Amino acid sequence: MTPITRAEPIAAEEAAVPFDAAKVKACFPIFFDNALTRKLSYLDNAATSQKPLSVLQAMDNAVRSYCSPVHRGFYPIAEQSTQRYEQARQTLTDFISAKTSASIIFNASATDGINQIAKGFLLPRLSAGQNVWVTRMEHHANYLPWLFVCDKAGANLRIIELSDNGELDIDGAHGLFADNTAMIALSHTSNVLGTNNDVYALCKKAREHDIPILIDAAQAMVTHSLDVESLSCDFLVFSAHKMFGPTGIGLLYIAPHRLGDVQPLRLGGGMVDFTADTFAQTIWSEPPYCFEAGSPNLAGAIGFAAACEFVNAIGQHQAKQYISSLALQLYQALLDFDRVKLLTPLKHVSSGIISFYHDDIHAHDLAHIMGDAGVAVRAGHHCAQPLLAHFNVNSTVRASISVYNTPEDIVALITALRHAQTVFA
Repeated sequence: MTPITRAEPIAAEEAAVPFDAAKVKACFPIFFDNALTRKLSYLDNAATSQKPLSVLQAMDNAVRSYCSPVHRGFYPIAEQSTQRYEQARQTLTDFISAKTSASIIFNASATDGINQIAKGFLLPRLSAGQNVWVTRMEHHANYLPWLFVCDKAGANLRIIELSDNGELDIDGAHGLFADNTAMIALSHTSNVLGTNNDVYALCKKAREHDIPILIDAAQAMVTHSLDVESLSCDFLVFSAHKMFGPTGIGLLYIAPHRLGDVQPLRLGGGMVDFTADTFAQTIWSEPPYCFEAGSPNLAGAIGFAAACEFVNAIGQHQAKQYISSLALQLYQALLDFDRVKLLTPLKHVSSGIISFYHDDIHAHDLAHIMGDAGVAVRAGHHCAQPLLAHFNVNSTVRASISVYNTPEDIVALITALRHAQTVFA
């Protein structure tokens, strides 16, 4: 793919669905309660998102009103905490249209979920000479665990490369659906390019060949309504903190027909029905509990569920339309800079992720100057070094837009970029 520089003006998309941006932003206390952030243009949402008051209140209420051991007590407050925890699981079940809550595993993060599947599902059945396929655009979280298990088993990590338009070159991935393919893992949306992959088509093809497939949906949940039954994936992961929820909690979805194929990795209290003197005689609890060793993250689960309810209240379609309109504004403005190269394909700006670099100014210097101007962006390799190596660049600036951003945030970034050019002139 050739980075985009100047081009003809981009025609505006059709009018977006009405979206009350001021009302949405008012839900986020950080933009009003902290003197450092009242004028902050927060454009690092692909890394982590801010939290609405409804999420903060739900978590606070969990800690204040019914904090007690989940699944461990027979007194009323413990029963309440267990009930609320399982209600949160059901909210997540409904959010992705899963068939059963047994498929919904709470864990530490999307990264944690991928490691569970790589080591607890694939490694025990992976043979030397088999292929595991990932894409060139993967985050390290969906690359390194597969690299690890391939190294352990003597298997091959294969890469689905990119075409010139920044999308996956499926036709060029010879052998992708061959009999020696043991696993396919790919992101729904690239955290660097913003490219939205056709995961429904890939899952359908994988199912036809009985190839297990994992979808990393961490960057997609605010703007895409995912139905795992229709998607027909074997595994899916995402994290709460990228969709207005708390840090330190994520979700692993395991399709019902795969639940018995995954070995628990974290062992300890709460995930075992009978602990014997030998490992072979030890009996694990039924899913999802066998995958949730230790004291459950009650406040995290409650916050996660509240974040899902917030996303539903906004509407994922409306969020996508609004984010897309701001991203188009930024994309068009960046095209006016002769020395700026854009990596994000125009077709995929609806993700709200726009990555670029400057021919003369290092990405870290740009981010520092923007930060001093109250514009928060990310600079670096974005945990996607194989992708940046594909473009022969070491780092880029990434602006990622969310529902609380405004046209003023876009103007602030462009103003800071112009200032940076005068500093380095």
